[in-house]
Amino acid sequence: MTTLRIAGAGLAGLVCGYELARRGARVVLYERAPTLGTASVARFAGGMLAPWCEAATAEPEVVTLGRGAADWWAQVTEVTRRGTLVLAPPRDRAEISRFARRTEAHRPVDDAAITALEPDLAGRFSQGLHFAQEAHLDPSRALQDLARGIAAHGGEIRHGTDAPRRIDIDCTGMAAPLPDLRPVRGEMAVLHCPEVSITRTLRLLHPRIPLYLVPRGGGTYMIGATMVESSSDRPATLRALTELFSAAFALHPGFAEAAVIRSGAGLRPAFPDNLPRLTCQEGIWHLNGLYRHGFLLAPAMAQRLADTLIPETGHEDTGERRTA
Repeated sequence: MTTLRIAGAGLAGLVCGYELARRGARVVLYERAPTLGTASVARFAGGMLAPWCEAATAEPEVVTLGRGAADWWAQVTEVTRRGTLVLAPPRDRAEISRFARRTEAHRPVDDAAITALEPDLAGRFSQGLHFAQEAHLDPSRALQDLARGIAAHGGEIRHGTDAPRRIDIDCTGMAAPLPDLRPVRGEMAVLHCPEVSITRTLRLLHPRIPLYLVPRGGGTYMIGATMVESSSDRPATLRALTELFSAAFALHPGFAEAAVIRSGAGLRPAFPDNLPRLTCQEGIWHLNGLYRHGFLLAPAMAQRLADTLIPETGHEDTGERRTA
């Protein structure tokens, strides 16, 4: 049995470990953090599996790579398949038209259709887009389920342990010795607001800060904004959180009564083109640059790595692969 040593048990390392283990390899993951997920930027992720929405600002490869993500994750963890609802305040209805032109796999929805999808939004929005094929998951639960899946396939995760000098795969994010890798900051907050009932991912095309809201169940929601970005590693700023909360209030005034469970900021690894790369350097494979599409793109990139390393299911290769 092939033994593969992986440095890093964040999202990239776990997805690679799981995909390789289920194909028959014995994997050993080395993670400096004492417990699962405590050092992974994935803990700040929305867990959105939304390739068609991402096409509004991302490269076409993101859609290509992400189309199969929901099906892959459904083999590992619970996936909520209720689509994505894109909305805009009444004064910014033109934003809906622009978003529609840049994307596909959606249908226009009016006030009645929005109310049928999300009754708590009745009378608040007159126009939107519903991306019915999209989905979301709970990042924390997904990481735990990946770890259990690795163990079930005979793999091992060694927490609180530095990787040995000789490894096969590097999934250490910003710690990896890769040129052009840069940190991109993302900020988020988790709210508890049982007064509001939302069942699917919402994207609000807000004029100041585009907001996304992902339901976690039990009246808990994660909110974030893709435009709050920098390379600073300090905690979430008052300005960013104020803008997030203001956008959430614009979505539904009931969020004014929400309890803020936690907030945070993470530095996500990205290359200049914001696309992931699978690279082999000095005999070590690197999967990195998942940026803000981690849960969406990691499965396809891990499958590509597994196709390369497990001869029975793929082919050998060297060099660099950016995307599919």
